Amino acid sequence: MTPGVVPPSTARTTPRGTPAASKTPEVPAPEDPVPSEPVPSGSPAALQAVTAYYVLLDDGGSNGVRFGCNDSLVGVARTSSAGEDPLPAAVRALLETPADAAAPRPSPDVYNALQGSDLTFLSGSFDGTTVTVYLAGTLSMGGVCDLPRVEAQLTQTAVSAVGAIRAEIHINGRPLAEALRQD
Repeated sequence: MTPGVVPPSTARTTPRGTPAASKTPEVPAPEDPVPSEPVPSGSPAALQAVTAYYVLLDDGGSNGVRFGCNDSLVGVARTSSAGEDPLPAAVRALLETPADAAAPRPSPDVYNALQGSDLTFLSGSFDGTTVTVYLAGTLSMGGVCDLPRVEAQLTQTAVSAVGAIRAEIHINGRPLAEALRQD
């Protein structure tokens, strides 16, 4: 397994505890992902770890959940301010680009299908079962294989941040599936 990554689990149940079928990856196994870079001790601002999900291209599920174009979905620990709620912190960590001063690449082995996009986290909520995330901006993808990658990355990052069973992602007010078809 690649250091610093945590594969999400594939088990899923309904609120009544029965197995449920899903195309979307689910909550990761309770493991402590390794931070993408060391957090300096004694730093002035307290930091917390959040997990953002990235893609190992053509990994075939060797290091995470296999999906899409024979890729694997893996969790990478990222840091954020200690007082920030986990949902916005995790989604913002995923949406950061390497060009952002505070956004070093999480690992040279992972791919972010959102790297060409210009998306901003607007808001999010969790009702105990479903996490809902609202984003605004431009969604840009590098090809047909990026469609399932974007869906898996956004969904799993949101689900794992709050312990949800499912996620509803909206971009510019449209459901993610619709945004992926039209952009």
